[in-house]
Amino acid sequence: MSRSRKYQEIKNKIKPQKLYSLEEAIDFIKENKTAKFDESIEVHLRLSIDPNKPEQHLKGSVVLPFGLGKSKKIICFVEPEKEKEAKEAGADEVGGKELIEKIKTAKKLDFDVAVASPQMMRELAPIAKILGPKGLMPSPKQETVTEEIGRVIKEIKKGKIYFKNDEGGNLHQVIGKTSWPREKIITNFKTFLEAVKKSKPPSLKGNFIRNVVICSTMGPALKIKL
Repeated sequence: MSRSRKYQEIKNKIKPQKLYSLEEAIDFIKENKTAKFDESIEVHLRLSIDPNKPEQHLKGSVVLPFGLGKSKKIICFVEPEKEKEAKEAGADEVGGKELIEKIKTAKKLDFDVAVASPQMMRELAPIAKILGPKGLMPSPKQETVTEEIGRVIKEIKKGKIYFKNDEGGNLHQVIGKTSWPREKIITNFKTFLEAVKKSKPPSLKGNFIRNVVICSTMGPALKIKL
């Protein structure tokens, strides 16, 4: 992939062998941002897990103290008696069979997260092929199938994220925006890293985080010392 001249100029400022402090890296990214939009700040972790061994797969969730800079639009599938709870918790659209029929007919998915009560899951079968490919099918593993509708919706609105390793044994996560004060980005980073450490597969011994880099959406990465 060919990079722009400006990107190369910024990359040349980075010392390849240096491990930057988190503060240094964030300041560098903020001082050298070039995009006209508010870029996200991303963290990429290389783990010592074997992605071919299911027992070593890493997955977890955490509520980032400062969210991701954008409130997620939530749709909620519940029985009539739970609609009030979902709406009061902050769900953007709430319903049952009529909402399912609306999605089935329009095939329009203008939301970020779908939450459902266990009782409604069997009703979602007609739209499973619409939600599934987009990663929007409610899942017990992500707590988006739950009896605690209100709690889960509130957590997602506050900034709850779900993470899991990719096929190469790496982990990628957005933790903020380049426009944010440094302290907010640091707090989100530390919260995320602590959650990753707590999610360490039991079969792994020693430190399982090999290295960490941080970058903006359009910028080069800097290696971080932990």
